[in-house]
Amino acid sequence: MATTTEHRTPDARPPRPGVSVRVRITAAVALLVAATLAGAGALVYVIEVQRLDDQTAGEVEQEIGEFEALAASEGRSEPDLAELFRTFMLRNVPDDDELLVGWVGDGPVFYSPDDDLVNDETFKDQVRPLVDDGGTARFATADGELLVSAQPVRRGRQTGALVVVNYLDEDRAELRDTMRTYAIVGLLSLLVIVGAAFSLAGRLLRPLRAVRETADEITETDLSRRLPLSGNDDVTALTRTFNGMLDRLEAAFAGQRQLLDDAGHELRTPLTVLQGHLELLDADDPAEVAETRELLLDEVDRMARLVDDLILLAKTERPDFLDVAGVEVTALVESVAAKAAGLGDRAWTVDETVDVVVPADAQRLTQALLQLAHNAVKHTGPGDAVAFGAACVDGLVLLWVRDTGPGVAPADRERIFERFGRGVAPDADGFGLGLSIVTAIAQAHGGDAWLDADYLDGARFVVSVPLPEGHPGPRSSADDERTPGPPGPHAPPSAVDPEPTLPLAVRQEV
Repeated sequence: MATTTEHRTPDARPPRPGVSVRVRITAAVALLVAATLAGAGALVYVIEVQRLDDQTAGEVEQEIGEFEALAASEGRSEPDLAELFRTFMLRNVPDDDELLVGWVGDGPVFYSPDDDLVNDETFKDQVRPLVDDGGTARFATADGELLVSAQPVRRGRQTGALVVVNYLDEDRAELRDTMRTYAIVGLLSLLVIVGAAFSLAGRLLRPLRAVRETADEITETDLSRRLPLSGNDDVTALTRTFNGMLDRLEAAFAGQRQLLDDAGHELRTPLTVLQGHLELLDADDPAEVAETRELLLDEVDRMARLVDDLILLAKTERPDFLDVAGVEVTALVESVAAKAAGLGDRAWTVDETVDVVVPADAQRLTQALLQLAHNAVKHTGPGDAVAFGAACVDGLVLLWVRDTGPGVAPADRERIFERFGRGVAPDADGFGLGLSIVTAIAQAHGGDAWLDADYLDGARFVVSVPLPEGHPGPRSSADDERTPGPPGPHAPPSAVDPEPTLPLAVRQEV
């Protein structure tokens, strides 16, 4: 029996519940603050321990220094060591954590204050080596850690030493109490900071949650929702970017729907023609078969041209649609004029050019200008003028194609730039995609395309391409020769106010 194995793609796996960004930010702040407080506490503890050790060493040096001074002052009379220690003990009052011991021979004779430690044999055994050689040592006893320092002294045949004993645990107990208080205060501070971080992170991330919730609620059929903007920080910039993305998505979906609707409408007619003729075809009649074949091939060619135009329009939305390089405008205009001369028997001319290099795709601009030239040929007759030109206006290079035909009816001036938009004139033909392609090419360059409404001797279509930023003022061919001719086109109303008129054209036969 055959068995089947269910395969699940990575997208089919259920999402795992994760830790929210708010919790991660709070945890990071908590760890950082805790590490900082712990590090500060450890550093303070080490510094204080060192300070206590230095302080104890200073106290020992002070006691030994005072004893040496007393021994030097009493040296003339050479008193008994026991008497010397007795005099020193009477003149000095030890600190609370200090024990002074006068050691003569094999054991202590005087000590202050009274302490049972002096009679401890273990303590005596540990101190005896120091009495002979002097120095300092640390001992661990039942009473805690001790710092024992000894200063040997000799009087005649007597030997002994002043022994200074410091109880280290008393000072360190105070330090531990201080550090315990620090730990409690640090823990309370940590809790306060964590709470504040959790609240602040929630406030800062609220716009991001709004972005996520809005993205979850948006569907393909409802892209009209936008996020409110407030403040002027990085989150606001992200919100503004998200709204811009929604604008682009809404425009893209609307354009796709419109394109599909229009393409379906345009393809329906040739498909209906194909179906109708095939259904009525008499396969036994060679003449009818040949006639139908020729007609169907013509319809197939029309559909192929329509599909090619639709593919080109779809490519204009892709980032690799343009192959941008430096384009010399004069060479471009003259090259397009030479190529267009084969489109029909017209008076092909170049009005004027401009010596400037723009970042553009030369092939796409050639395609747009030849499309405009093809439209001019369709609406003019033999001998009519069709001219190309280029000029600079307010940071834009304007490329135009004009003709001396009947012009464009006012009712058609906006419609003809729409996809599948045709004029209402009786001779209007084609799919209505030519000017849409020209506009898409211009907008892909950062410019636009429009009909010059001020040109009254026919029709003049203009394509704009932005100049590089900071480009110096270009030199026009009209600056060298001022032959009368039609004025150049105006910049689009949104770019210049009031609209400037370019220099008079210079005609040049191609």
